Order: sequence, then structure tokens, then C-alpha cells
Amino acid sequence: MLEQHLVILLLKLAVAASVASILGRSGAFLRMLLREERTYKQRFRMALNFGIIFGVGIGLRVLANNFAFDLGLEGALLAGLLGGYFTGLTGGVMISLAACANGEWLAMMLYAGVGVLGGLLRDIAPSTGDIWNFSPYFDLNVYRLFRAKYDIRVTIFHLLLFGAVLFAEFLRWALDQIAAERFLLTIYATWHEPDWLGFFMIYLSTLFAFAIPLKIWNSIRQEKLIEVQQRSLTEARLKALTSQINPHFLFNTLNTVNSLIRTNPDQARAVVLKLSSILRRLLRKDENMSPLRDELNFINDYLSIEMTRFGEKLRFVNEAEPATLDRLIPSMLLQPIIENSIKHGLSSKVEGGVITLRTRLTGDRVHIEVEDDGVGVPPEKLDTMFESGIGVSNVNERLKVLFGDDYRMDIDSRPDEGTRTHIEFPDLTTRL
Repeated sequence: MLEQHLVILLLKLAVAASVASILGRSGAFLRMLLREERTYKQRFRMALNFGIIFGVGIGLRVLANNFAFDLGLEGALLAGLLGGYFTGLTGGVMISLAACANGEWLAMMLYAGVGVLGGLLRDIAPSTGDIWNFSPYFDLNVYRLFRAKYDIRVTIFHLLLFGAVLFAEFLRWALDQIAAERFLLTIYATWHEPDWLGFFMIYLSTLFAFAIPLKIWNSIRQEKLIEVQQRSLTEARLKALTSQINPHFLFNTLNTVNSLIRTNPDQARAVVLKLSSILRRLLRKDENMSPLRDELNFINDYLSIEMTRFGEKLRFVNEAEPATLDRLIPSMLLQPIIENSIKHGLSSKVEGGVITLRTRLTGDRVHIEVEDDGVGVPPEKLDTMFESGIGVSNVNERLKVLFGDDYRMDIDSRPDEGTRTHIEFPDLTTRL
């Protein structure tokens, strides 16, 4: 008999782990767990989730007459602990419906009461994060109580939570004794008179059936929080890099205006107007990715400013394939590279030169090529272009942040022949 009940209790822990894992794969359930504050509608939805999942377990227990499926007590306590009074009370009532349909009317009182108990524990927790760090090992909680590095308030809360789980199981036993199997059916009814070892096993299984889902969900929750933090860090880093490019571009353009003010005031005025148009576009734009079409429009405005300095000496050839125009590329990707071609390749060339832009698609990869026929970059400077300066190093850093190792950026330059910059990265448009 003892071995039979031991198998049931072990199966109960396996069911608890399975239920927690299944719920952990639900995006809606995870978003619900990640919220610190919830509206009443969200709390009711959370109660409904707990009610359906753990209520089905009780239904299976009734049909199969196997208490391994019955996690109603643990589910009601978890609902209150994670969602508060309303979720605990409502979830407990919903969980009990299958038992009530079987004539177990005391189940509603038990599960609703345990759900409210979970809500009370949530209220006295030092912080909501401390709920997730609960350990089912009593000796570990006591050990933490006497260690200075642990917050005594958190440790006391964990001991209270430990005691609350045992108290909930005691309530189930007490109601079983009162009901005498008429209004509540529990594992004690099949065990008849369990000895001290039997009670120990039942209480231990309840404790771990409560803690296992908490640990599994906390593990998944931590992974999601890390993903959110990494995403936020990536966005912040991209914004920092973009904000570095914008003043750099502005500084160079203002130098152009400064050189024109005395020699050609009308042209300087035209450049300022064009610059204001560019700045308005930059202020309205905060996305990390833009269609290539928009970036080309920006480049045309930028080159119209540069051409006031170089006149007909500077020519731009656009050989972008039409299929690439709606593809997403990193914002402000082309301007620093074209500026590099003008500054290092063409500005010192007396007769000026041509900058050619080519784009193409190969499979799910976007290729962008900027080539000039300028004086080229000396080999010693070419070796340090990714580490020094703002333009090229900034572009390379942003590509690394966006694509990790799934990109390529090459710069090939020959003295007196020109420089070619080639960039290749995944086509994100097809993945959206």
C-alpha cells in the first residue's frame, strides 16, 4: 500500500512539472507572469487560466480515480500568490467546479480560502521578485535566517510561505476528517490511516508540487527578462551610435556653410535650407531600420549640399536594383560611407570624380556597394579604418549590434584608383 501511494505522489510531481512546462510555452501566460501590475480584466484572465488548467486536473482525477492529477490546492495557492486576492479567490472557485460537480462542495471553500491565503502572502512579500526565489528546503531557509548577507525580511517571508503551504495541506486533512468523504474527496480517503511516514510524504509532495511550477516559471521568466534587457541595451546602443553620427554629419555640413558665407551667400542660404530639411527628417525618424528608398532620398539631399562645394567635379551614379528599394537597411548607413569617399577619395583630386552606389539581392541577402574613383586610402590607414574615426567604425559597430556575426563589411582600396566598400547582411524585410 505504501509503495502504491508513493508512486501516486511521485506521479503528482511529474504532472506538476508537465503542467508548468506546458503553461511556460504559452506567450500569453508568460506576458501575464511578467506584469507587475494588472487590471481586473487581466487578473480575471489569469484566474481563468489557472481555473481551466488545474480544474481539468481535478476532472481527470474524478474520471480516472487517480490523485496524481489533483493539483487544485497547489494551483489555488499559486493563483493567489502570483495574482493577488481577486485572482486567488476567483481562480480557487473555478478550480473547484469540477470537484463540486462530483458532489465535493467543501472543495470550493477550501480552494477559495487557499487562494485568498496566497493573496495575503503576496501582500506581505518584501517585493514581488522575492516570491520567485522561494525554496522548498526548510533547512536552507533556516540557514539563510542566520546569515548576514541575506535580507532577514525575505528569509522570514520564505519561512512563512513554507508554513503556509503546509497549513494549506493541514486544512485539506482537517476538512477531510470533518466531511468523512461526503463533501470532499482527498488522498487521505484512499490511504485510510496514514502513519507519520505517510503524512510526511503527503506534505512533502504538496510542498514540491507547489514549488516546482514556481521554479520552472521563474527560470523562463528570467530568460524573458534577460531578452528584454538585452533588447533594450541593443536599442540604447544603436541610439547612442546614431546620435554620434548625426552631430558628426551636422558639424561637417556647417563647415560647408561657413566656407560659403563669404564667397557665395546665396548658395550658403540654399545649403542652410537644405540642411533644415534634412534635420527635420532626422528629428522625425527614430527607427533603427529604414527602407533603402528613404535612405537614397536622404543621400540625394546630402549630396546636393556637397555639390555646392565641388560643383560638377562631384558626380553620383545610382545603380540600385529596383527590387532592393523597399528592403530595410540600417538608418544612416550610406551617408558616412559616401562622406568618406568624398573626404578621403575625391576632395584632394583636382578633377573630382564619381561615386557609384550599387545594390542587389542574392537569395535572402542584401548587398550594398559604394565605389569611388578617387585617390584611394593608404595601406597603413586602411588597416585602422574600423578602429579609428567616426564614419566607418560607427557603421561597422551598428552592423555588429544589429546582426551579430551575420554580416560582412569589406573595404578595398588601391592608390590612385579608388576605394570600394562592400556590405552584406540578411534581408530583414522577408522576416517581418
